[in-house]
Amino acid sequence: MWRAFSDMREANYKNSDKYFHARGNYDAAQRGPGGVWAAEVISDARENIYGRAADLFRHGDSGHGLADSMADQEANRHGWSGGDPNIYRPPGLPDKY
Repeated sequence: MWRAFSDMREANYKNSDKYFHARGNYDAAQRGPGGVWAAEVISDARENIYGRAADLFRHGDSGHGLADSMADQEANRHGWSGGDPNIYRPPGLPDKY
């Protein structure tokens, strides 16, 4: 998951967030049931924090929002289940990622 997060920050590519969520969770799931469990705990904690921040900043100041959080969780679940993260890959994202 850390590698996907680092790649997301490095790429800084528009509309790639869901891809990196799915990829990080997919990579963790490939490590077995413990990887899935860890990915679920980390992802849920992250989205709970951002979801609460969105509630505090109703006027979009948080930059995240409930809809984004829900979409992130969908990508997370896709990765946990072993789904191909490339369905979220934005056009033009360098092959390096």
